[in-house]
Amino acid sequence: MLRRVPPSLRRALLSSASPHYGRVHVRNPSLSPSQALLHQWRRQASVASPSAPTPPPPPPPPSPPRGPSRLGGGGPTVSSLNPAEVAKFAALAETWWDANGPFKPLHLMNPTRLSFIRSTLCRHFRRDPYSSKPFEGLKVIDVGCGGGILSEPLARMGATVTAIDAVDKNITIASIHAASDPTTASIEYCSTTAEALVKEKRMFDAVISLEVIEHVANPLEFCESLSALTVPNGATVVSTINRSMRAYATAIVAAEYILRWLPRGTHEWSKLVTPEELSLMLQKASVSVEEMAGFVYNLLSGEWSLSNDISVNYIAFGVKSEMPSTNGT
Repeated sequence: MLRRVPPSLRRALLSSASPHYGRVHVRNPSLSPSQALLHQWRRQASVASPSAPTPPPPPPPPSPPRGPSRLGGGGPTVSSLNPAEVAKFAALAETWWDANGPFKPLHLMNPTRLSFIRSTLCRHFRRDPYSSKPFEGLKVIDVGCGGGILSEPLARMGATVTAIDAVDKNITIASIHAASDPTTASIEYCSTTAEALVKEKRMFDAVISLEVIEHVANPLEFCESLSALTVPNGATVVSTINRSMRAYATAIVAAEYILRWLPRGTHEWSKLVTPEELSLMLQKASVSVEEMAGFVYNLLSGEWSLSNDISVNYIAFGVKSEMPSTNGT
């Protein structure tokens, strides 16, 4: 299910910021969901075998954000790269194609992410969504490609794919895996950053970055780089996790500490980006968010689906304006 973002909502998002761009009002969320999960964790720990080591408890529920928001303006930093995050994912590089490994949630979510991407790009570029190669002739870049689990299906749909990642090991694993299939062997894998490609003046019809923005040092600069890589009237697609108490309870406490779907410390609540913040950052970077959808997980079926619920995982589709931004960037 897709949620079209009307002009009225975009105006509301812009009006929610203070006169000093980059500050948004954040409501004080209820702590009850995380408290319930913390109680569940303690109950499980209490019945564990005495001989088994007791895992460390999940982090305490966070306080509402204080000080500069995640919209923080472009500062003197040269790159939005976060060295600590690069090292974190380098340690997991060899497990990218293990469907039951640390990246299992992404493997399970991938068909749903591709469904949103296929639908929005076909509509925007007026392609037949029922074609076996609807993206034929389109130049697409996968920013933060990891091991290539998104890049490969994009190539199979006919796109000319460039895929980049700051982790050298990721690119090595992705290249080896893609080379085994003639339909994906043409993917251009590069160990580099979006900022570096901007300096090379590379541009693409569609710029896609999934589950990356929450790991960068400067989200606004990252959005500006994504926009700079997008041709005028091109498409930009970004997915991430909402900075909400529900996301803290499910995506961090439950996924990392109770269910152990992800290694502990994969996500930091303070680095997550709300839909309002993402829309504002993309708007400042001359990308207008047109559609947004949430991902919801069904515990019974073990499958993800698109939803109007954007309180945890969500994805946004935007279009770059054909005229330069007049908001000071």
